[in-house]
Amino acid sequence: MIIIGLSGSIGMGKSTASAMFRRMGIPVYDSDASVHVVLGKGGAAVRPIDAAFPGVVVDGAVDRDALGKRVFGDDAALKTLESIVHPLVRARQDNFLKRCAAQRRPLVVLDIPLLFEVRLDIRCDVLVVVSAPPFIQAARVLARPGMTAEKFDGILARQMPDAEKRRRADFVVPSGRGKAETLRRLTQIARLSRNRTATHWPPDTFAERTVNRRSPDARNRPRYRNHRT
Repeated sequence: MIIIGLSGSIGMGKSTASAMFRRMGIPVYDSDASVHVVLGKGGAAVRPIDAAFPGVVVDGAVDRDALGKRVFGDDAALKTLESIVHPLVRARQDNFLKRCAAQRRPLVVLDIPLLFEVRLDIRCDVLVVVSAPPFIQAARVLARPGMTAEKFDGILARQMPDAEKRRRADFVVPSGRGKAETLRRLTQIARLSRNRTATHWPPDTFAERTVNRRSPDARNRPRYRNHRT
């Protein structure tokens, strides 16, 4: 089973690319959707978040706006939140991969906004980054309800720069050239990925690779020779 890691900074068009992979019939794990589940009513993160951040749980679910205000600009609070949410989301990701392997799926996609930041790129056979020029990115993000320039800057500060993501990618997909072009390129990536030999599933050596590949210099993964599709 080939694992495709899909990422891209805020406003780059990653969600559109994820939907296109789904329409190709490729199973997609949506990290953001998993976060919504664990923060939602009855979610596994509700009680520990209520204990760590009293007052942010309303009617049995985490009020994301209230939580955002509590952690925005507070690195310690953000780390506490991540220590609660990340393991729960990772468990859901593990279950997704196990289900797809049992179904003998040849390709799966892990749609993870912070793929590189949380070092889950080491779990993937193919890395795809969706990118767009800064002016397109800013226009998309600032058009969102409730978004401000200050919030946007804060989000960018917590994300790996787009240039570094593109450098690490096997494939970079520009999203500012229209959806037809994006779909053409993603279709090509899916076709090329099927020819790869899976090296990250089954995960019997995943823990060892995690230890041995912590630094950027340790990422000696096989690369496509022409990764700017």
